[in-house]
Amino acid sequence: MASLRTSARSARAIFAAARPAFRTQMRTMASVDSAAPPSPTVSPSRPVESASKTSTVKEPAADSESLIKTFNIYRWNPDEPTSKPRMQSYTLDLNKTGPMMLDALIRIKNEVDPTLTFRRSCREGICGSCAMNIDGVNTLACLCRIPRDAKHETKIYPLPHTYVVKDIVPDLTQFYKQYKSIKPYLQHTDPAPEGKEYLQSKEDRKKLDGLYECILCACCSTSCPSYWWNSEEYLGPAILLQSYRWLADSRDQKKEERKAALDNSMSLYRCHTILNCSRTCPKGLNPGLAIAEIKKEMAF
Repeated sequence: MASLRTSARSARAIFAAARPAFRTQMRTMASVDSAAPPSPTVSPSRPVESASKTSTVKEPAADSESLIKTFNIYRWNPDEPTSKPRMQSYTLDLNKTGPMMLDALIRIKNEVDPTLTFRRSCREGICGSCAMNIDGVNTLACLCRIPRDAKHETKIYPLPHTYVVKDIVPDLTQFYKQYKSIKPYLQHTDPAPEGKEYLQSKEDRKKLDGLYECILCACCSTSCPSYWWNSEEYLGPAILLQSYRWLADSRDQKKEERKAALDNSMSLYRCHTILNCSRTCPKGLNPGLAIAEIKKEMAF
């Protein structure tokens, strides 16, 4: 017991002797905590960037791998009738853009200039909405690949020789009036048996290949010089291809009436076999051949 008391007194003596040093150390730590925090270490390879004021995600700047391409696009606003049409330039990094022209147009509208106006819908070459003139060729923007040559500037116009609604949106009112005029549907003198469809053999159905695929994009008609000068009366390649589609359909019973509607100097015979229509069709169809087949049926 005596030894335990001696050891307890020794411990108290040690703590009492160490108390001044402990207090001094605590004051030193408090003064360090109240001082200004040290500046962060800056790596020379990654400089500190200020936070964006408009977004929480900052897009990195263009690097040596960027592929910058210029697009010159036709602009005209009907709300400014005194202003002349103009070409406006936009630049995009192709490495951040989809492969098709429509991808570039959508990115320009979404990220660069929301006033740019154009038509588009399916993005799959089915609807025909995005027909326009790209680098001198009538085509569909969704099927036209962007050339990877950054030095070549792409030029985009509305379909030629059409009235313009705005920017690269053509007015196709006359085009669809002509389509309606050929009665693009099956016509019968005898009604089908109730609850039955109109039958067609495989051979007769095959005759419609290369005709029914037309999507009425108007690329062929607006590339035809004859249609440029006579669009009020000449039906043009697209409508004549559609007309032959119904003449070739074995289920239709109004073939003579259809041919009679074409038997004049303007509707059909303004075709001079220039064949721009067959060259430019984005679906690979041959309107020139369809027109020749109509002429053959009219002659024999």
